[in-house]
Amino acid sequence: MRGPRSSGGIFDRPAKLSRIAEIEEDSTRPDFWSDRVRAQTLSREKTRLQKDLDAVDAPLQALREATDLLELAEMEGESGFDAEVAATLDNVEQQVSGLEFARMMNGENDRADAIVEIHAGMGGTESQDWVQMLLRMYLMYCERRGFQAEVLDELAGEEAGLKSVTFQVTGDWAYGYLKAEAGVHRLVRISPFDANARRQTTFAGVTVLPDIEDTIEIEVRDEDLRVDTYRAGGAGGQHVNKTDSAVRLTHLPTGIVVQCQNERSQIKNRSKAMKMLKARLYDLERQKKEAERDKLEAAKKDIDFGSQIRSYVLHPYRMVKDLRTGHETGNTDAVLDGDLDVFIQQYLLMRAQD
Repeated sequence: MRGPRSSGGIFDRPAKLSRIAEIEEDSTRPDFWSDRVRAQTLSREKTRLQKDLDAVDAPLQALREATDLLELAEMEGESGFDAEVAATLDNVEQQVSGLEFARMMNGENDRADAIVEIHAGMGGTESQDWVQMLLRMYLMYCERRGFQAEVLDELAGEEAGLKSVTFQVTGDWAYGYLKAEAGVHRLVRISPFDANARRQTTFAGVTVLPDIEDTIEIEVRDEDLRVDTYRAGGAGGQHVNKTDSAVRLTHLPTGIVVQCQNERSQIKNRSKAMKMLKARLYDLERQKKEAERDKLEAAKKDIDFGSQIRSYVLHPYRMVKDLRTGHETGNTDAVLDGDLDVFIQQYLLMRAQD
């Protein structure tokens, strides 16, 4: 397995300039576009690097302009520039705060897209409905942040909700943000599926994987792979897929199983399933390397009592509390509508201080 190229943190200007120069030199070669996937990946990397440089330069440029404006006002004896200078300084403060937060995103895959899996835990139909609620929460969070989300695979519950769902999130820093959500989520409420209206506690597990770049080499041998095809589920009628377009891949050495059925083309479903498998294999290698340092990784915990990272209580009171950071809020509706920024930021700040 070969990892992605590193070009330093967001403030490592020399490393970023050097990497941009490498990509520009590479792009002048006649055969650069012969491998279109690699060429597009490098082009995206160059764009991201340039965006980082611009983000660092912007507050410095704004400060220079504010200084020039103050000097001009002093020379001309004018006093009407105070409001403009104050607005500029406020903008600079916001930009610097953004840079400080970006500094915490120093993982090798933080800037990658993400693959998110949600699985029902204890609670039967109640936990399957909780999976559906969490999916809605994350899709709304993605919409708030300008991320694109696409459901790749889902397994419906017998009565309601989902037993499991997998979706892909595309956007700058998607994995860096969403990795804060990996772990077990606990819901306490009056169950709408209980005729006696009793309070129920249920769980769902969230796994977040980096959607690794195509340039990262993960070897998947044909003899280690079992490929099964089947008909994708649908709403019925004309929407039922009458061909075996859904694909399930089983990696025999590890037992990892992935599947995709959202495309009508078997080729496209296999391609997306292979990306999911490579992401799982990459994450497996990462977990092995980190096992001695972090044996209590949230993604490995049982989906059960005592292992949750966050509790969502809707009865007898209303509160969402992150058990890692201690942050809590009584505005449960906002959280379930995707307002997760504070929870994620508090977690990333905590990890940055470790």
